[in-house]
Amino acid sequence: MEHPVTWTGLIGIPHGPWEYFAIGLLIMGVLLILALRARGELAKDSAVVPDESLSARNVFELLVEAIGGLSESVIGHGAERYVPLLSSFFIFILFSNFIGLLPGFTPPTSDFNITFALGVVSFVAFNYWGFKAQGIGYLKHFAGPILWLAPLMFVLEIISAFVRPVSLGLRLYGNLFGDHLVLEIFTGLTKVGVPVIFYLLGTLVTVIQAFVFTLLSMIYVALAVAHHDDGHGEHAHSH
Repeated sequence: MEHPVTWTGLIGIPHGPWEYFAIGLLIMGVLLILALRARGELAKDSAVVPDESLSARNVFELLVEAIGGLSESVIGHGAERYVPLLSSFFIFILFSNFIGLLPGFTPPTSDFNITFALGVVSFVAFNYWGFKAQGIGYLKHFAGPILWLAPLMFVLEIISAFVRPVSLGLRLYGNLFGDHLVLEIFTGLTKVGVPVIFYLLGTLVTVIQAFVFTLLSMIYVALAVAHHDDGHGEHAHSH
């Protein structure tokens, strides 16, 4: 199938990995500008008063508070320390997905290189937090509850852990690639009318996939730090 005209193609960037990389950088730049603007608004003396109109501050507060509330229910004690990264996942993926709905843009999340990189960041983060919370005892997490099965369980759990970034990346890539491909086909065939339905479905898919990736990363963090946080909570409660 012939690729449609894109803004990146017009400035000489060929269709492929460099195109997705360039749009990813564009989204990161836009998010950085919005984040700095929101930070400036929060630094004002009137920051305790919500803005009356739509602003960068309102948008980021809404998204971060939503992820923070969900993190608290999934991870529990100390969830706020993980919210910056989890919120960054959600916001970047959400904006990356949404840009694919604009004519002339392709979503970076429809390229496996980008989604796999996000999966690797998630993998490194939850294992780092697991070791930070439990030290070398974190490795017990991979041994299972039955001592004589520990060697077998350790191998299986290690394989399962290393598959997680691949599964995270493939899930996000597959859904966004398929959604964007369907949208391209029906837009090319019908031009008007019918594509509106797929734009609405595409909007739903973009939100759901950003949420699913973030939620799965959240669950992996909860599994990695669960014993540490539970023990800390019980210790605090006893005092």
